[in-house]
Amino acid sequence: MAIALRSPKNATSKNTAVQSAVHRHEHLSKQGLLERAFTFAFRGLVYAQIWEDPAVDMEALAITPDSHVVTIASGGCNVLSYLTANPRAITAVDLNTAHIALNKLKLVAARHLPSYEAFHRFFATANSRANVMAYRTYIRPHFDEATLAYWEGRDMIGRRRIGGFSKNVYKRGLLGNFIGVAHLLARLNGVNPRVLLEAKSIEEQREIFDRDFAPFFDKAVVKWITDQPASLFGLGIPPAQYDALAGNEKMAVVLRARLEKLACDFDIKDNYFAWQAFGRGYGKDEAAPLPPYLQRDHHAEIVDRAERIEVRHINFTEYLRTKSDATLDRYILLDAQDWMTDEQLTDLWTEITRTAKPGARVLFRTAGIPTILPGRVPDATLARWDYRTEESRDYTKRDRSSIYGGVHLYVLA
Repeated sequence: MAIALRSPKNATSKNTAVQSAVHRHEHLSKQGLLERAFTFAFRGLVYAQIWEDPAVDMEALAITPDSHVVTIASGGCNVLSYLTANPRAITAVDLNTAHIALNKLKLVAARHLPSYEAFHRFFATANSRANVMAYRTYIRPHFDEATLAYWEGRDMIGRRRIGGFSKNVYKRGLLGNFIGVAHLLARLNGVNPRVLLEAKSIEEQREIFDRDFAPFFDKAVVKWITDQPASLFGLGIPPAQYDALAGNEKMAVVLRARLEKLACDFDIKDNYFAWQAFGRGYGKDEAAPLPPYLQRDHHAEIVDRAERIEVRHINFTEYLRTKSDATLDRYILLDAQDWMTDEQLTDLWTEITRTAKPGARVLFRTAGIPTILPGRVPDATLARWDYRTEESRDYTKRDRSSIYGGVHLYVLA
């Protein structure tokens, strides 16, 4: 889930770059109106938690102590989690100012909160007044002006943004609101999503899904709602990506299949993405699954290596233009390319290829199943890269977030 594509070199408005990435049609056309509604929705916080599996990422990327990772920041969970693989440097870029502020908050918190317990309470529990006091004491004094203004400011309904960490920040943002509406709709139809979290085995998870969740997608109201592209804005899916996700199926069928994978293919005890989807937060039990950066065993590594991360408010392609030839080796594009035109894809891959060292790796996800690059990126450029077909299928199967149709790995030949 990404907001770091290609924008005009002279873009100045904080939303101009997103508009450039998404707007493809005349503003008064049906598709044009949808595109503009999408960029309006993306003005604030979208993802309090990133929805790409960092365990899959780190295995695919084969990060070494010499690696310089360039990634789209999103909610920042994976940016910090990659530190556990001990790269030399990480550059996180994003066009969304809220995501930039969230990444900087996590970095400052990692370096200045006094203990693992305080860090865990802030980002895993994320539901305590003590977090606001910790923010004032340990975090606030280390902010730059823009980050301070964001967290001290108020959201669209007047809530102070930093207050989200005293009232479960994972219920906020566009995705948090989307999951909340999905929970409400499910309950109105007699389904309590949290029941899945009580399962004691994968077999029981399957029984619960088949009994409670599968019939939900057969309801006429659910089919009608999911047939509207705007209904999936909360998942970070713009109009162009909606069509790629649906393919030749009805959207309710596609969403059922993705939810089935999330609910049934992985043990609930090991899948924090399922806890976010069905419980709207991380589990309160100490044994509850967490992303790597929030795990106690990794805390010292996160603190010691946090200074290796650079957060930039810039799009991916423009950042690469600032780098010399053959200086980078790990690229993570999330699902950004699903939004892009052929011209933008060509521009991006020209810069990736120019800046890539021998053996460099590029990892990305797609709403649909196949890689989207053949026929859209010039053959002369793409021929320099080896698409790891079997590995990509395996990574897709093992990605616990279960949202994407494909996880794709390219290696510079």
